[in-house]
Amino acid sequence: GKVHKITVLSMDYIGHRYYNYTGWRIILKVAIFMLNRIFFFIKDKIFGFFSWSLVLIMLLGSSLLMLSTSLQESAIMDELAHIPAGYSYSRFLDYRLNPEHPPLIKALAAIPLLFKDLNFPLENKIWKEEVNGQWGAGNQFIYWNNGQRADEIIFWSRIFPIILTLILIIFVYWWSKELLGRWWALIPTFLVAFSPHFLAHGHYLTTDVGAALGFFIGLYFFVKQLTNPSKKNTIWAGIFFGLAQLMKFSLVLLIPIYILLLVIWWLISSKERGFSFLSRNSLLLFWDFLKSFLIILAIGYLIVWLAYFIFTINYPIEKQKLDTESTLNSFAGGPDPEGNSCRLSSLSPRCLANLDIWMAGVPILRGLGHYFLGVLMVMQRSAGGNTAYFLGEVSGGGWWSYFPVVFLLKESLPALILIFVGFLAGLGRIFIRKYRQSSSLKNYLTLNFAEFSMLAMVIFYWLYSVKSPLNIGFRHILPTIPFIYILTTGSFKKWLDSRLERDINWSSTVKKITSKHLKVLFLLLMLIWVFIETMSASPYFLSYFNEIGGGVRYGYRSVTDSNYDWGQDLIRLKKFVEENKIEKIAVDYFGGGDIKYYLGEKAEGWRSSRGNPADSNIDWLAVSVNTLQSATARTKNFERKPEDEYSWLSSYDQPYARVGTSIFIYRLR
Repeated sequence: GKVHKITVLSMDYIGHRYYNYTGWRIILKVAIFMLNRIFFFIKDKIFGFFSWSLVLIMLLGSSLLMLSTSLQESAIMDELAHIPAGYSYSRFLDYRLNPEHPPLIKALAAIPLLFKDLNFPLENKIWKEEVNGQWGAGNQFIYWNNGQRADEIIFWSRIFPIILTLILIIFVYWWSKELLGRWWALIPTFLVAFSPHFLAHGHYLTTDVGAALGFFIGLYFFVKQLTNPSKKNTIWAGIFFGLAQLMKFSLVLLIPIYILLLVIWWLISSKERGFSFLSRNSLLLFWDFLKSFLIILAIGYLIVWLAYFIFTINYPIEKQKLDTESTLNSFAGGPDPEGNSCRLSSLSPRCLANLDIWMAGVPILRGLGHYFLGVLMVMQRSAGGNTAYFLGEVSGGGWWSYFPVVFLLKESLPALILIFVGFLAGLGRIFIRKYRQSSSLKNYLTLNFAEFSMLAMVIFYWLYSVKSPLNIGFRHILPTIPFIYILTTGSFKKWLDSRLERDINWSSTVKKITSKHLKVLFLLLMLIWVFIETMSASPYFLSYFNEIGGGVRYGYRSVTDSNYDWGQDLIRLKKFVEENKIEKIAVDYFGGGDIKYYLGEKAEGWRSSRGNPADSNIDWLAVSVNTLQSATARTKNFERKPEDEYSWLSSYDQPYARVGTSIFIYRLR
């Protein structure tokens, strides 16, 4: 009995200690778990705050560069039309000016001007009688109807374009963070924020950065709706599709891109669910996707109709119909007065013109009719191309190599190197997967559909651009640049984390070269180089070319127009004339400025056909480089009169000086 008692007591003691130990162990585990969660929560918030702080610094730096540059530059060519157009939309709800571009960006840009006491040329025949008298209205409104306030009007018109550029930078970080993580997302954000091209076009009142923003948000919300279908995502996708259509007409290209992505995602989803191709279940799934797509289009074009309805409220319907008919007179031979060419079975260009004229006269439809007019104008211009200088030639028919060459000459060398390395790393992964036979296209698309969507967007847009004869400059391919930066960063991240050298038995030397630390160092050096390139180009961002393209100073030898000279240096010409005490100067200027406004009686408008200004007792000549290159280069599919070729200027070896980057100064005697 004694032994038994001792045994029982021992077991009770041991059990008591065991259960106590287990309880403390559970409490300790829970405490560690909670502390761990708290630690990671705090860490996530701190790192999130730190990463967003870096984004904020980028936004601040980008905005300061754009604002300071804007203060130094005169109106570019397109702003002469866009500024009065936007003001007339927002102030008078009248859309007679500049119908070849959607209204959103121009109307937003006019908001700061609404708080200023400005005089618009409502009583001028340019407004009352002319068809789309945008250039004359711009000249009157900006330079002659409001005293000496042109620079003020131009500066405040650029505030909202700058804001839209900053919104694009934020969206680039947001989507990149979802795909790459917060730290890697800083790289494409940095590349966009300090790209000379976004800094250049981001502070002008044009539709180019707006188009980049429209493509970006349009694709983001559509991919989100495809991969995570819900009513909420469908509505948001429709709203942003509609807003995108109000930014630039080229955003209609989102529709075929959407269709391509929808079909691919449907095939992936059908295979994942075990549905055979074109089975009843597969077709029902396709119908679900198609319904969402149609709802997105319906919401989008409802927004388009509403915006155009508002902005045409005070546009007299009679004038709108007459303006539409006059504008379409040259469209595919002009509209058929009797409408006989229009058949439901064949939507010919003449039929489209007739349909648009009819819509312009119907109150409930005339908003969409005005939208449709802009689409037809863009179609006409895209088919006809534009006269441009490129690699020693002037042509009105365009070049298939234009955009690839301009991209290689104008994109910064460090960015090109990163893109090239990312491309090679991507090819390497494809071959390694094939070597291992461990992956498939379906698996890639399932796991990387957003990345594939960006790649599809870039390829589709570039194919369209290369095929088009409308060679309007680097700005035309600007919408693809954020996607290229994100794809490059994603490829670089995978290359950095890869262990490919183990898998295919690289030599020890190659292993050292491809080590993670050297890769990181290489990436940092490229980013520092990008920043140095950008700052060295400031404030001449529009004229930026890389070293291969001739740099800021000599890029005009390759290509001009909005790539180099858009009329941004007229204010600098005024300062040059004042500093050199020039009494009279002949000016052949290309741009949106007014030489009489800035130079008064000191300036004499000039053309090559007028001969040497020295014969008229004028000792100085200022010529825009865009005009000079177009006048002296060899021609292709373009006729130029001999008197317009500045042949007499060849006797002067070099310009006496240069104003900014784009205006050459000649001292004639």
